[in-house]
Amino acid sequence: MSIMNFPPMPYLKRIPHLATDPLKPSFTDASVWDNFDPGLVTLCSPDPQAIRPPGEKINVLQVTLPTNFKVARFAAEAPTAILRQMQADIEAVRHNPGDGAIELPVKLKVHESIFVPLAKWAMLLTGNYRCVTPERAIDIKDAVHGDLSASRSVYNWVIGVCEKIGASPNDLVPFEKYAAAANDLVRPSSAARALFNGATNIERTDRLVQTIGGQYGMRNSIVDQTVATVDARLAVNRKAAAA
Repeated sequence: MSIMNFPPMPYLKRIPHLATDPLKPSFTDASVWDNFDPGLVTLCSPDPQAIRPPGEKINVLQVTLPTNFKVARFAAEAPTAILRQMQADIEAVRHNPGDGAIELPVKLKVHESIFVPLAKWAMLLTGNYRCVTPERAIDIKDAVHGDLSASRSVYNWVIGVCEKIGASPNDLVPFEKYAAAANDLVRPSSAARALFNGATNIERTDRLVQTIGGQYGMRNSIVDQTVATVDARLAVNRKAAAA
């Protein structure tokens, strides 16, 4: 079960009629997934905004916007039963922060549709990747609300791409709900922070969705500009790393 924003190649292969070979350039190295069985790979939509606090171990995450992890079922029922057990176990957990037992604020929710985790794509392209400007990283809130009309255009275009490959509106999240949540996202995305800290590779969901849209003749000028801006920052970082 992947909790990355970027979907593994075997998961993309579970989407009917999607040509996956043209998607390989969106990966740093797509061949690392060659030996995985698509039926045994699934994806979460990690809607909680999670960050790695500076100085903590690599497996320590701080959730700044607690919502649910929405995971698609596996292809078969037996491995899916493991997910359902995890969902039940997490819902049963109680934590005492010092003033009484509470439920965990982040849960795992198992969904039948393989398209539910793709709801995060519209959020990423509207907010996270638009935190990357030519000069600096800006907060997600500013990326979304700085030009709400442009943000709505990007969001609805990505929703259209998801629906084109098989998602239903019920699998996805309306723009208004995301825009309201973005008011609380007052720091740059992890992708933007990584780029302006010199990263030479990041998850390229922006390029992935652009490429999938292109398979269906769908283009968005703002998305194209975002991809170009991220490409340019990566080129700067790689040149610096090679120097």
